[in-house]
Amino acid sequence: MATNVPPHNMREVVDGVTAVIEQRGQSKETRTKALLRAVPGPDFPTGGFIVGRQGIFQAYTTGRGAITLRAKAKIEESRKGDKVSIVVTEIPYQVNKKRLIENIADLVREKTIEGISDLRDESDREGMRIVVELRRGEVPEVVLNNLYKHTQLQTTFGIITLAIMGGRPRVLSLLEVVESFIEFRREVVRRRTEFDLRKAEARAHILEGLKIALDHLDEVIKLIRASKSPSEARDGLMTQFRLTQLQSQAILDMQLQRLTGLERQKIADELVQLLKTIERLRGILSSDELLTQLVVTDLKDVREKFSDERRTQIIDESGEFRIEDLIADEDMAITVTNTGYIKRTAISTYRMQRRGGKGRIGMRTREEDFVSHLFIASTHAYIMIFSDRGRAYWLKVHEIPDVGPGGKGKAIANLVQMEEGERISALLAVKEFPAEEGQQFVIMGTRKGIIKKTDLSAFRNPRAGGIIAIGVEEGDSVIAVEMSDGKEQIFLGTRDGMAIRFEETDVRPMGRTAYGVRGISLREGDEVVAMEVVREGTTLLTVAQNGYGKRTELEEYRLQSRGGVGIINIQTSDRNGKVVGIAYVHDDDQLMLISQQGMILRMRAGGIRAIGRATQGVRLIEMEEGDMVVSVAKLAEREEDEGPDGDEADVNAE
Repeated sequence: MATNVPPHNMREVVDGVTAVIEQRGQSKETRTKALLRAVPGPDFPTGGFIVGRQGIFQAYTTGRGAITLRAKAKIEESRKGDKVSIVVTEIPYQVNKKRLIENIADLVREKTIEGISDLRDESDREGMRIVVELRRGEVPEVVLNNLYKHTQLQTTFGIITLAIMGGRPRVLSLLEVVESFIEFRREVVRRRTEFDLRKAEARAHILEGLKIALDHLDEVIKLIRASKSPSEARDGLMTQFRLTQLQSQAILDMQLQRLTGLERQKIADELVQLLKTIERLRGILSSDELLTQLVVTDLKDVREKFSDERRTQIIDESGEFRIEDLIADEDMAITVTNTGYIKRTAISTYRMQRRGGKGRIGMRTREEDFVSHLFIASTHAYIMIFSDRGRAYWLKVHEIPDVGPGGKGKAIANLVQMEEGERISALLAVKEFPAEEGQQFVIMGTRKGIIKKTDLSAFRNPRAGGIIAIGVEEGDSVIAVEMSDGKEQIFLGTRDGMAIRFEETDVRPMGRTAYGVRGISLREGDEVVAMEVVREGTTLLTVAQNGYGKRTELEEYRLQSRGGVGIINIQTSDRNGKVVGIAYVHDDDQLMLISQQGMILRMRAGGIRAIGRATQGVRLIEMEEGDMVVSVAKLAEREEDEGPDGDEADVNAE
């Protein structure tokens, strides 16, 4: 059995005890509220922050609870503005500074925490100062959050108010502790008052004897002179003047100087004062009110003598550190390579071009690698990563490294814990997960034409190792995932140019582990390459691997029942190649085409004319020999600026 009570601020504790005393006679709830108003929480000598009040409330009301302690850190820039550092000035209670610095250094070497270029201790007599210097381009808030997550810059303090009460161990609430302390102090003050009273009465008894002797001074002197021994004199005084043995002995021990008039008056004055003290002490012992008031007076004296300012700051959970509040809300191009490297780049980096241009480098890749996926999402969104094996993983967009347009990115294996052999098949941006069902759905499609609909709320509890999103049969794989409100239409397109359009209501919602139902029946050698959730009034863009594409009005694809073979979407040939992607677009939508060798072309959908289904399309991007288009993505923004001739304006954000 163990107890663990954190230190508190003396001033707050005294105010809390006083508040409970003032509320005596009131209900337990009233006394508790008064106490918690005076004592907001523990106060640690090392300072720092206490994050959230729920742990404090639980500990104070039940006797058990855990509170989160966080170091106090600030972000500083060098005088030249070329370096950014995180400076820690206060660390959590009971954390060893030397071991903390060693732990941070180990995590940097193990690459658990990245972005740190230097670590040093600049503490001196004026206070603590741990400096964490960052690499150029790193977001200090992100690094600081990782430090809180992986080191003792953020710790938990477990509170257990276990005490021996009535001879038995009990876990007490703060109110019970304070009320027990009040009773203890009342007993201490009572015993002290009783001691003072006994002492005052004994002294008064002696002074009364001395006063009697001084009032009969001649008779006392005569008796003492006539006595043969001190004991005979003592007995004579006790007999003649009716004194006690203590009084008689005090008279015999009295110095001759006490016989002067001044000393005689001092004895009389002291006796009068003692009688008043005795009356006051007896009044305290006979009155609970006076006894309690004396307890309060003693506590206030202690507060004035030992109190100081609070050192630990308590921050509400609503004010808890959130990186999203410190990062601009902007669209990012999320790029993923075939071997699993991911990065983000602001979409403003890619300048506007007219169709037929050569594009620009969007990601540097190794010779054996190629870019396989492109996705657009806000920095404040979650990215749900769906693997080809039907598992879902979570990642925040701002946690994805921004290494510039030509950078390679970072392996997804270092960001999420994917199983061996899994590959990314789809990314989905989710701003927040609804608490109730029926508001939003996740639509999943597989290479063999299987379709499945699952409520988005089923994915609201992320796990480090991911969760099952869809059951996938052997030889099949997930190729697309989309969001819907449950009342849209679904479009499936195949590599050989077939397509089917059907109502989403044809697919009933299923649990995460279900396998789904057939969306399209495939012919020999064909497979699904794209799935879209479409709406009336849009056009469907189809892109082939040789850089050709076309837009077709949605009305040309009649509604069919789920599970059919579909109709012709595009005529595939050696000229345009097989279909690699399909997206529904408006005239003012912005598109990105990405090639196997990492070339990216940003263009306006309105620059592609709408033509019939059974055509081969027009050239969208000029392909180098040996290169091919692997992906197409629609940007979340629309271009409204136009040049003087009505064509697209040339936007260069480099």
